[in-house]
Amino acid sequence: MSRIGKQPVTFPANVKVSVNGKTVSVEGPKGKLSHNFPAQIGVTVDKSAVQVADLTEKKEAGALFGTTRAIIRNMVEGVEKGYSKTLLIEGVGFKAALKGNVLDLALGYSHPIRYTIPAGVKVEVTDGTKLVISGPDRHMVGQVAASIKLYKPVEPYKGKGVRVEGEYVRRKEGKKTA
Repeated sequence: MSRIGKQPVTFPANVKVSVNGKTVSVEGPKGKLSHNFPAQIGVTVDKSAVQVADLTEKKEAGALFGTTRAIIRNMVEGVEKGYSKTLLIEGVGFKAALKGNVLDLALGYSHPIRYTIPAGVKVEVTDGTKLVISGPDRHMVGQVAASIKLYKPVEPYKGKGVRVEGEYVRRKEGKKTA
C-alpha cells in the first residue's frame, strides 16, 4: 500500500471537486480539468479533502493507488495556481514567433517548423528566443515543452538547440588540431 496514496488531498474553498462514477472533475480559477480513473481505485470527496482508496488490494491496484492521488493533487494545484515551463532557444538565427495558435520555429533547418498549440495550453514568446508555456494541466504543459524541445535538442559542442530553463547540458571539448 502506498504511503502517499493514503494521505488526503486538501483543496481550498475556491476549488470545486466532484466525483461522477470513475471520473473526477476539478474546477478552479485557472480552468477545469477531469480525469477517468480505473475501477480498482475509489475516490471520495469530503468538505475540503479528497480521499483515495484501494478497492481490490491487488498488486495492479496498489501500483495505481499513489499515482491516482498524485494526479488528483496535480489537478487541484493546476486549477488553483497553474503550471509553467520556460524554454530557451540558443543558436545563431534560431528564433520563434507566435501566429495565432501556431508556433513558427526557425531552428537551423531549410524549412520553418510549425507547431500547433493544443487547447488549454498558452505559449508566450519573449525576445524571440524565450518561450513560456503555461496551463492548468501539468501533463499537457510538460508534453508541449518536450515536443518543442524534440525538434532541436541541445548539441554538446556549441550548445545550440532548445532547452528547458535551468537544465544542465554537459558540454564537450571540440576537436584539437596538432
